Amino acid sequence: MKSEIRGAITALVTPFKNQEVDYASLEKLVRYQLNHGIQGFVINGTTAESPTLTWPEVQKIYSVVRAIVGLKFPLILGTGTNSTASTIEATKKASELGADAALVVVPYYNKPPQRGLVEHFKLTARASDIPIILYNVPGRTITSLSQESIFELSETKNIIGLKEASGDLSFDEALTNKLKKNFIMLSGDDPTYIDFLRLGGHGIISVMSNLLTEQTARWTKQVLSGEVQQAKDDFKKYSRLIQMMYCEANPIAIKWMLYKANLIASPELRLPLSTLDTKFHSEISQELEKLHIIKK
Repeated sequence: MKSEIRGAITALVTPFKNQEVDYASLEKLVRYQLNHGIQGFVINGTTAESPTLTWPEVQKIYSVVRAIVGLKFPLILGTGTNSTASTIEATKKASELGADAALVVVPYYNKPPQRGLVEHFKLTARASDIPIILYNVPGRTITSLSQESIFELSETKNIIGLKEASGDLSFDEALTNKLKKNFIMLSGDDPTYIDFLRLGGHGIISVMSNLLTEQTARWTKQVLSGEVQQAKDDFKKYSRLIQMMYCEANPIAIKWMLYKANLIASPELRLPLSTLDTKFHSEISQELEKLHIIKK
């Protein structure tokens, strides 16, 4: 692994314009992130609308971002599917591109048992030339990795960490108390991530950091250096806006906010997702104005 995967990492949106990837907006957003202290990117994750991206688009997005950030900056590529063979194939392609790690989600829809999940991840890790980060997000996948499965997989060669997005802090605390200290624990739940870090986490793969980049980087640094209360106090100011980011399925709201903040040219998504319902526009705009993210 060329780069250390820690701290504030953004799960990048994929900007679209007229239903094509908007590479000018992508470059603008990436440069904004770099200028405001972000420490890594996930490409082709849920927030990127991975189900609607073609592999040639993923390749080009990766190449554009890599050209901007350079070789030493951590880039993680989402490769997980609900087919083990397809996941292995996508992970091999991520390695060929030069990704620093692959983010592999718990297989969705087909509801495998724990023994199937463990074998799925072990086979993927065995076939991969790059490190694997497990991704536990039961709100999306229905099936969740058990603590026992995570403990077993943490001992598997080439599985280096976990993005834990259940939002269950008691589950997270039990994990951080028992897992090896060098096993990377990343929050995948923006609203609870400060407490996640306080419990021993190493960073976050974040939706909110697409927009609140400087703030997320600052909060992460504060908590990891022991300044937990300062981070909590500042985070509280933005908590209502962060909750609004999930008023509809991610990344609907965050793309609309990025558009309002002039960081991307269009709030477009690809079907079956659609742009933010107009009933949310006024309330979100008011909160963006209140926080001086956009002008009145």
